[in-house]
Amino acid sequence: MTLIKSISGIRGTIGGKAGENLTPVDIVKFTSAFGVWLKIRSGKKRIRVVTGRDARSSGRMISGIVNSTLQTLGVDVLDLGLATTPTVEIAVQDTKSDGGIIITASHNPAGWNALKLLNEKGEFLTAEEGKHMLEISDSGDFVYAGNDETGEIISDNSWNKKHIEKILGLNLVNKNAIKRADCKIVVDCINSVGSLVIPELLERLGVKRYMLINDIPDGNFAHNPEPLPDNITELAERVVDEKANLGIIVDPDVDRLAFVCENGDMFGEEYTLVAVADYVLSNTPGNTVSNMSSSRALRDVTLRYGKHHYVSPVGEINVIMEMKKRAAVIGGEGNGGVIYPELHYGRDALVGIALFLSHLATKKIKCSELKNSYPHYFIAKNKISIEGKVDFERVKKKVRETFKNHKIDERDGILVEADKWWIQARPSNTEPIVRVYAESQTREQAEQLALQMMEIVKNV
Repeated sequence: MTLIKSISGIRGTIGGKAGENLTPVDIVKFTSAFGVWLKIRSGKKRIRVVTGRDARSSGRMISGIVNSTLQTLGVDVLDLGLATTPTVEIAVQDTKSDGGIIITASHNPAGWNALKLLNEKGEFLTAEEGKHMLEISDSGDFVYAGNDETGEIISDNSWNKKHIEKILGLNLVNKNAIKRADCKIVVDCINSVGSLVIPELLERLGVKRYMLINDIPDGNFAHNPEPLPDNITELAERVVDEKANLGIIVDPDVDRLAFVCENGDMFGEEYTLVAVADYVLSNTPGNTVSNMSSSRALRDVTLRYGKHHYVSPVGEINVIMEMKKRAAVIGGEGNGGVIYPELHYGRDALVGIALFLSHLATKKIKCSELKNSYPHYFIAKNKISIEGKVDFERVKKKVRETFKNHKIDERDGILVEADKWWIQARPSNTEPIVRVYAESQTREQAEQLALQMMEIVKNV
């Protein structure tokens, strides 16, 4: 059983002992600390927080605790109910609220849940902001409101529709081209909020031929919810059986996005951002940003347009900070996370779908042909389960010794880079694991590099 505190929020398994799992005691503690932190940050006596949740079975219970805790702090709550992560981010921004809490463990299994914390911009907390909030939680210095000063809870389930409206209003979303293309699409909604918003988005984009699988939003995930190739075989089979033009899959809170080509081959979550960036850059050339664990194919595509590509440590807020610094027109993470600042600074699968379909429709080519138009890289993604803490300084020392003639970057775990390959090991922010990624122009070299790094980690 696990409780993880990081820039990705407060994440853990449901049930068990307080302080070691995500229990009611922990939910009250961290929600209280966040509410106090927001009050200090805003300098206001009365603040408002937006909340929303994915479809996990524990979500309703956690939502009740979160909303009631905020209320007892004298905080007003705007509860969106079942809503995507990017929808909550947009609602915080557009309502000029003081912060937000998204109740979702994203790609983690159904037995997990989390509090994703947003500042007044609708963005995740920085490491420094998170540190301050955790100091407040450790101190337990919470002052609750008197009977006449408690907050008000208002429910508003209109924000999924408002989110879609904002996407439809973007200049680069080509509804006419999408309608003319008349694509047939299969969507895996992974039994969460995607089943509530993706059908309406597709219809508003002019897509009439689509079918849904795993579309009951009850949180009983039909498969591992992380949109990786091993987990989306059902979608690939349905795309081929139905003679569809492509398949779409999102994660439970709809901030990650992956596609399946018409022949059943994976478009690849790494290439979601690459394809969307290609479309954006072809219309509005500018710089791009991805995290250090993402495919270098984005770099190559950016260079085609004569612009610069930059990398940041893993973590949505780290990418966002680098995007603002570099005035990037598109960015994100190779896990299928698209950040399009024209809409908002946050990973958003819904805007990713709209831009990808616009790209495919205007190109007038098959999904597999689009994939083949990009630089070919192979990325090996591995993870090593751990108990307790890893002495990562010893890992880094051994890696430096092993790859002493190569470029080393230690901003996020440790990354070794050469002209045609890179390899990285880093402790996860969301699971008790060490992630080991390697990329090369050949599958064999990528897998060999990953194995070499994994041996170093295991030996330490």
